[in-house]
Amino acid sequence: MDTTRPLPGHTTRRPVAGDAEAIHELVAQYDTQVIGAADCTLADIADELAEPGFDPGRDGWLVHDAAGALAGWGRAVCRGGGDIVDVEVVARPGTSKVAEWLWEAVLGRAAGLGAEAGHPRVRVDAGIYRQDSAKAGLAAAYGLAPATSFHRMRIDHSGPPPRPAYLPGVTVHQGHTEEVREQAHRVHQEAFAGHFGFVPTAYDAWREELVSSSAHDWDQLLLARVHGEPAAMLLGTDHFVPDGNCGYVRILAVRPRFRSRGLGRLLLGRAFAADAGRGRAGTYLHVDAGNTTPALDLYLSAGMRPVLVIDVWRKTVTV
Repeated sequence: MDTTRPLPGHTTRRPVAGDAEAIHELVAQYDTQVIGAADCTLADIADELAEPGFDPGRDGWLVHDAAGALAGWGRAVCRGGGDIVDVEVVARPGTSKVAEWLWEAVLGRAAGLGAEAGHPRVRVDAGIYRQDSAKAGLAAAYGLAPATSFHRMRIDHSGPPPRPAYLPGVTVHQGHTEEVREQAHRVHQEAFAGHFGFVPTAYDAWREELVSSSAHDWDQLLLARVHGEPAAMLLGTDHFVPDGNCGYVRILAVRPRFRSRGLGRLLLGRAFAADAGRGRAGTYLHVDAGNTTPALDLYLSAGMRPVLVIDVWRKTVTV
């Protein structure tokens, strides 16, 4: 798409770091209309604008109406130089032309990112709340289709934190050293190979992506070793602390040959206990309903419950 094409009655430009507050206001207003509450914080938007791999001057757009108010925001982000591009479009309700302009912009940029990375085609992913029939309709109109669903799970914490569980021959280590972090990275890469949307990432890029988030905390990285061999890892963050006083399990991974030994449940229990000890009201995580492992059953049996569904819509775009 030619993103210099005029949008009647509106002005378009690239975002900068100082736009975070206006973007947050727009996204929070949109979320509230769709799911009843804001689902992001100002820090989340600031992190998105500074995310490694995202160039605001090439990969993002803002649309303002004639009065100067922000009417739309869109972006396209290539995951680690792979062939998956995440796109996001948020337009003020009732501004269908703005939404259409942004959809064309992000899809066009997705193809451009693929070409720059040397891919003949790219898979374009957009996360859409299950309740958001309007955005789902637009995604379908632009050729995207549901590919999988992520369930947001939650467990509530009340009373004193439970005592940590133990397994014979298993030691659990926090992410205080580079050795633990590198081993956790290797566990994550092996465990997630073949999962939906996974792109292999070298350690330095993996680390850079994590620390770029204001919610990141190495103290919440746990590595389980079985007789000294790295076997499982869990990474918690503070993503849900500002707006809900809840912990968040960003990654839980168990190497294939160490599965069905209780390691995932062990690390979950440690994370829940740590969040309860910090005074958190609960802990969240997201799980792919089509996961290659029975992860959803694990979380349900651990006392978690689904509170939100985000569908991932996908389209393959030829570069």
